[in-house]
Formats: sequence, structure tokens, C-alpha cells
Amino acid sequence: MTRVAAVDCGTNSIRLLVADADPETGELTDLDRRMTIVRLGQGVDRTGRLAPEALERTFAACREYAQVIRDLGATKVRFVATSASRDAENRDEFVRGVVDILGVEPEVITGDQEAEFSFTGATRELSGGDGPAKPYLVVDIGGGSTEFVVGDDRVGAARSVDIGCVRLTERHLVHDGKVTDPPAHEQVAAIRADIAAALDLAAEAVPLDEARTLVGLAGSVTTVAAIALELPEYDSARIHHSRISRARVRQITEWLLSSSHAERAEIPSMHPGRVDVIGAGALVLLAIMERIGADEVVVSEHDILDGIAWSIA
Repeated sequence: MTRVAAVDCGTNSIRLLVADADPETGELTDLDRRMTIVRLGQGVDRTGRLAPEALERTFAACREYAQVIRDLGATKVRFVATSASRDAENRDEFVRGVVDILGVEPEVITGDQEAEFSFTGATRELSGGDGPAKPYLVVDIGGGSTEFVVGDDRVGAARSVDIGCVRLTERHLVHDGKVTDPPAHEQVAAIRADIAAALDLAAEAVPLDEARTLVGLAGSVTTVAAIALELPEYDSARIHHSRISRARVRQITEWLLSSSHAERAEIPSMHPGRVDVIGAGALVLLAIMERIGADEVVVSEHDILDGIAWSIA
């Protein structure tokens, strides 16, 4: 049994998992799992740099996580950084800050590595005899990018493309520093066009149509699931392995894209940091389901964090 700590720093959020991993039984026992919206990717698509205030929000979360890791006595720590820090000119400043706080260097991984971790974390529990049909298509809809991975018990093909809820919102829905609320028809059409182009790119490397089960990961997907389940508050246990139909995803997406900020903020399961970007994230999920003809999505709360944890166990 090994006590490990995995940190996943993405474009919109930074997350921590401290767990006991038992390679012999294949069990990963959570001790602490938490998420903080830091919006590290604020403005990166436009400026190419990590903003000072975004870095400070991220470092504040790292200081909190460092204390948790010390308190729980994790013996191995791995910090993985994804889309925003891949794209930034000043990522060395980010690396130095993380090393100073956590004592480990963040690994700015490639999109393909990100996809492999996501696939491992999402599908390890699904591989039993009564599990959903293989091959799986795992889609990890992040803030800056979306990973597509097809495989049975291991990755067959993977591709990361630059469509994520934060990137698409900043690219098409922000005017004079404010999010258009609700977006105009032509803005939604522009987002759809970007998603369609990205799906074409993903399909060049990943046989999307071969998948028999769509598995959806990350905050946009789990938030749509929470809305679909009409939860009175965010409940990971009920969301994990729920199945949401394409018709329900379409209904929710259309409502999100026609609602006001105040209406979305009133959703009891909605994290405040997702209120402005959830519409774009839901649209990515819907477009994927339409493209591959998926009748439903299997929602997983286990994702890249779990994959990172297993990689160091």
C-alpha cells in the first residue's frame, strides 16, 4: 500500500487527490479529493502569458494543498500541468512557484499524456464483466482543451484539441471584458464551428465512430449530469457512473445558452466558477454526442487525477 498525492492543474481548476493505492488489488482509496477554481488560463488564448493574478490564485491553492499533503503523510507526489501552462510564454514563472511551495516540479505534459492518464482513471473501474461495452471513447472536456481517447483495456489512439469551456468562452463570448449573457445566435454558431473543426482534427487520429460507449469527464460534464439529475447540491457519488441521454444534454445545453448569469448561478449544483463557462462546455459535450451518434454519456468522477495516482503508486 502506497500513500500518494496527485495534483492536476488545468486551465480552469486545480485539483488534489491524496489516496492509498494497492496495486495488488487494484484499489485506490480516497483520503482527500478537492478542487479549487483558479482560472490559471485567464487570457492565455489572447496574450500567450499567464496573468499575475491567475498565478497568485494558483499558488494560494498550492499552499493549501501542500498542508493537506503534509498532514496526511503522502510519500509520493506528482504534479501535472495541462493546457494553459503548455501554451504560456512565462510558464517558467509558474514552475518556480510550484517548486517553492510543494517541493516538486510540475510536469507540463503533452496532450497525449494527458489523454492516457484520463483514460486510465476513467475506465479502470468499468472493465468488469457487467461493465459498458468496449471500446470506450473517453472525452475529457477541460478549460483549454479536450482530450479524445479510444481504447479497450488500454489506449488505442488519442488526440488533444484546443477546445475547452474557458478558451471558447473567452474567444467568442467576451466583449469589452464581459461575457455576453446570454450569447447571440451568431456567437453560438461560431463556437459550434470551432468545435466542428476540432472534431475533424481529432478524427484524423482517433477512430471516433468505433466507440461503443462514450465516457465523459471533468467539470462541464459532471455539472451537466448534476443538472440532469436535479440534485439539490453537488453529489459526486450520485453523479459517478450516471448515464445522461443525448436528448437531456441537448435540453440542458439549450437552456444554459439562453439563460442569464443569475439564472445559472441559482442552480444548486453549480460551482460559482463555472457559471460563465458552462454553456460552452455543455455545447462541446452535445456536439461530440451528435457527431458520433451516442445515445447517452456515462459520466465519471474518476479521471486524470486517478490516472496520475496510479502512475506513481
